[in-house]
Order: sequence, then structure tokens, then C-alpha cells
Amino acid sequence: MFRNYFFWNRIREGLITAIIILTVSGVASAAERYAVTGTLANIRSGPGTNHKILYEAEKYYPIVILQKTGNWYQIEDYEGDIGWIFKTLVSKMYTVITIKSKCNIRSGPTIKDQILFISEKGVPFQVLKMEGKWIHIRHSEGYEGWIHKSLVW
Repeated sequence: MFRNYFFWNRIREGLITAIIILTVSGVASAAERYAVTGTLANIRSGPGTNHKILYEAEKYYPIVILQKTGNWYQIEDYEGDIGWIFKTLVSKMYTVITIKSKCNIRSGPTIKDQILFISEKGVPFQVLKMEGKWIHIRHSEGYEGWIHKSLVW
């Protein structure tokens, strides 16, 4: 009898541990995607203006919110860099950022469409609409075109 109790107690503990792990990993994967809405935003090393500026992010720069502390969000960007941003500088908006050194921005959603301009790596865009594997984008300066989704994060 004692052996069965010990056995079932261990099973119960294992199931509880598995549920906790799945719950925590589910929360981590449900991170919220936001974008910088101001012209330029400081990404800091901690939650406050007294912390060092790590880099500046321009309008439409996409980020993932890792955690919220008061008026500050801890964020991660497309390169895996982690920092902090003041919450009024971002909002939920669908944006992308180029991840290749040279990205053709086209007049339409096919490789046969004219190349309007070429974007380098790290340029953020607002998403206007999607058509298959193509995204209609707009830069903060107003330039629009189509980019293949394999070229963005």
C-alpha cells in the first residue's frame, strides 16, 4: 500500500511540474509584438531615463514585449537585443524590418514587378496589407512598395 502511495505521489508531482513548464513556456511564446510610433525612441539598459541609452530605434521599428514594469517595457528586437522603452513610445501595430543586406522593394507582389528601390538591412516598415508571401509596406518617409516576406522579420 505504501509503495502505491509513493508511486502515485511521484506521478502527481511530475504532472504538476509538466503543467507548470507548459504554462510558463506558453506565456513566453505569447509575447506581444509592438512597434515604435515616435520619430525616434531611445532603447535603454534599464527601466528609467537614468539608464544608459543602448541604441535608438526609428518609427515602425518592430519589437516584442518581454515584460512590463510600471511605465516601461522590456523589449527584444529582431537581432535578439534586449532593452527597455517607455510605454508611450510604442503601440500595437503590424510592422516589419528588413533582415537581408539588400532587399528589392517592388511595384507589385511578384518578382516580375519593377524594383522601385533597394533597402538595406535594418530598415523598418509599416505593413499595409499582405498578398500571399508578399507584403505591401510603407516607410516612415512615405515610400511604398512590395517586399517578399522571406526578407523581413
